[in-house]
Amino acid sequence: MKKTYVIFGLIALAGLILIGCSEDENGPATDNFDRQAMLESWADHIIVPGYESYVSALGELNAKAEIFTTTPTLENLTSLRGAWLDANLAWQKVAMFEIGKAEAITLINFTNIYPTNTGDLIKTIESGEYDLTYISKQDEQGFPAIEYLIYGVRETDQAIVDLYAQEMANHPFKIFLLDLTNRLETLAQLVLDDWKNGYRDTFVNNSGSEATSSVNKLVNDYIFYYEKHLRAGKIGIPAGVFTGTVAPEKVEGYYSGTSKELFMAGLDAMNAFFNGKSPDSNLAVEGEGLKSYLDFAQGVSEGENIGELINAQFDLAKTKAEALDADFSLQIENDNMLMLEAYDELQKNVINMKVDMLQALNIRVDYVDADGD
Repeated sequence: MKKTYVIFGLIALAGLILIGCSEDENGPATDNFDRQAMLESWADHIIVPGYESYVSALGELNAKAEIFTTTPTLENLTSLRGAWLDANLAWQKVAMFEIGKAEAITLINFTNIYPTNTGDLIKTIESGEYDLTYISKQDEQGFPAIEYLIYGVRETDQAIVDLYAQEMANHPFKIFLLDLTNRLETLAQLVLDDWKNGYRDTFVNNSGSEATSSVNKLVNDYIFYYEKHLRAGKIGIPAGVFTGTVAPEKVEGYYSGTSKELFMAGLDAMNAFFNGKSPDSNLAVEGEGLKSYLDFAQGVSEGENIGELINAQFDLAKTKAEALDADFSLQIENDNMLMLEAYDELQKNVINMKVDMLQALNIRVDYVDADGD
């Protein structure tokens, strides 16, 4: 298995060298593709509607948290968990867009760093003194921390309800849970407001082909998210790809057993974006995207259309993932080989996108790959 990863790494290195050689001394080559139309479609049909849905879901999560902390019952706990999952699934559809305000506030790091540091989290709650804006608190907040507080903080559902049912009005667990849900909504609203109050136009009008253009930056963000968060974070790291030691406790959705559902939502969202589609079935608008850009550029890899190759690999990765247990931690413990096989299929699209696609579109990689893959 390690030999496979080494081969992939060498292929990627060779491809990146070719990318660097594909540009002349005057900078990246240009083409006649309407990048601005693609940026408009991305902003108006995918990104802004995605953030609107995400903020709406967080509003519901906040409301359910208020109800549960006011009236802790098993029914209200179940309702809160449902809202947590809905909001987390909405997050999977926008997590890849780490650009603009999301980049400025490092939204992803304050939203979904897992596993949550449960030891420090409990100490923080009990101390009653904390500032969630601190970088040192990133692994004590967001969806993973909320998940722990509503799924894993006690052994049984009834014990969790009993914890929050303690009579003290200033019960620290209640306060902290509400602080976490409020902070998620506040951060998401900041990003959405920025898109609606000027950044959308800035993003769309920055339609050139230089390294700082919107297309080049977002395509790099997209591939980075696929490589580091979807491939490595959700599959590779817990499956022990990089260390040789499995770590089932590091899966996303560890306490709720929702790791597969969250992964599939992320994979589907990335596939939809590649094709210029919204991942939300209620917003089934299709516009220009990376697939149509590749078709325009007539990018070909080993005799095959690069866009079709990438879509076919998305399908293969999805098929492998669908065979996994709903709880990735159980899958790792029972048959980790299936996790490694799913990783392999994901890895193939790293090469397809990071090397072949970027070369065809004359886009340079703007981040450092340091995970040894």
